[in-house]
Amino acid sequence: MKVDVYNIEGKKTSSKELDKEVFGIEPNDHAIYLDVKRYLAAQRQGTHKTKERAEVTGSTRKIKRQKGTGGARAGSIKNPLFVGGGTIFGPRPRKYDIKLNKKVRQLARKSALAYKAKENGIRIVKGLSMDTPKTKELLSTFGKLGLADQKTLVVVPEQSRGLYLSSRNLPKHRVMTAGDLSTYDIMNCQNLVFVDNAHEVITGILNA
Repeated sequence: MKVDVYNIEGKKTSSKELDKEVFGIEPNDHAIYLDVKRYLAAQRQGTHKTKERAEVTGSTRKIKRQKGTGGARAGSIKNPLFVGGGTIFGPRPRKYDIKLNKKVRQLARKSALAYKAKENGIRIVKGLSMDTPKTKELLSTFGKLGLADQKTLVVVPEQSRGLYLSSRNLPKHRVMTAGDLSTYDIMNCQNLVFVDNAHEVITGILNA
């Protein structure tokens, strides 16, 4: 499977053959679903908490006599049935992490990349780098590539502080390293732009 290679001026210079074991497989929808579900679950902080009966401030003195009132007994003002009382079965801090086998996660990323390849949503750009943050210049480059108004994920082979800071204020563009690429990130963009040899880095990771 071949994809077009562009320079930073938006001109096509050549084409590149992608690894069929990664970009040319038959996508597995269920693996994608499981990995996206795992990713979204891991984003939850799980710090939710409500005060239960033992944690509410208040006296434990009986607020009325136990019998003869015609109503139910009430042990204290912290009774969950009263306004300001403790919460019954309220949320407690917990982890939402979901365990997923490494091979399933690899299959999910391969499947997501295969979908992008079938949709012609992958490009390779040579020489895209910045020593200092220049958002306007980066946006101009996306415009030359025809990606200014499209949700785009730029994948770099290694950390590039200049590119990251330049894209941080662009709502439709993100920059991340190939090692951090997840199934959710791939499926959550219209176009994947691999900088230099970033596609070879992700291929090496998924074929390991």
